[in-house]
Amino acid sequence: MKIVVIGGSGLIGTNVVNRLRQKGHEVLAASPRSGVNAVTGDGLAAALAGATVVVDVANAPSFEDKAVLDFFQASARNLAAAEAEAGVRHHLALSVVGADRLPQSGYLRAKLAQETLIKASGIPYTILRATQFFEFIAAIAEAGAQDGVIRLSPALLQPIAADDVAAALADLAVGPPLNGTVEIAGPDASPLDTLARKVLCAQGDKREVIADIHARYFGAELNDRSLTPGADPRLGPTRFEDWLGRAAVQ
Repeated sequence: MKIVVIGGSGLIGTNVVNRLRQKGHEVLAASPRSGVNAVTGDGLAAALAGATVVVDVANAPSFEDKAVLDFFQASARNLAAAEAEAGVRHHLALSVVGADRLPQSGYLRAKLAQETLIKASGIPYTILRATQFFEFIAAIAEAGAQDGVIRLSPALLQPIAADDVAAALADLAVGPPLNGTVEIAGPDASPLDTLARKVLCAQGDKREVIADIHARYFGAELNDRSLTPGADPRLGPTRFEDWLGRAAVQ
């Protein structure tokens, strides 16, 4: 079947496209780079013609509150309209564990708004909420940097390898729409500050990481339930230490 991956040139999108092509599906990697822009609607009708499934893994270029909200709302509305016109039978979207728990975060408010529009669209859907990627921990740490030190919450995360998220998306894309939300996380939970110390150490970064319960994560204070999954999530098989060991030698 024809599957269109919105955001198909990014970290997750490229991986999903490759996995689905290996399974023999016709896959279109759609992004502004290929002339398909879900925010403006440019190229959507042509890209979705004949498509059975749309996988939306696009991410906003700016995390500023208004910009990120505008991005996800516009793309969700444009995709829903184009999918209805094309007769798409399954919309699969990547979201974030905790999107409904941290209204202080503009990014997570925007992801929740996207989810709401998907559910109201009338297109059969599946939403996959993932925890933070191992690959993004260094950037999270950098966001907490100030005056030569890094202040981060010691709240628990249960991060996951991006490759494991892509594998789950490729699996869900070829299955029936669930008309519901699935969570996926890594196999182990650890404090955010501990994870950051390990990543920075592997990178040779000697800055001190200070555990601070008031340190904000993209605008929100965290506790151990803020960004960890609920009962019975899917679990990616890759352990953080194994990923870190491979990343350190690349």
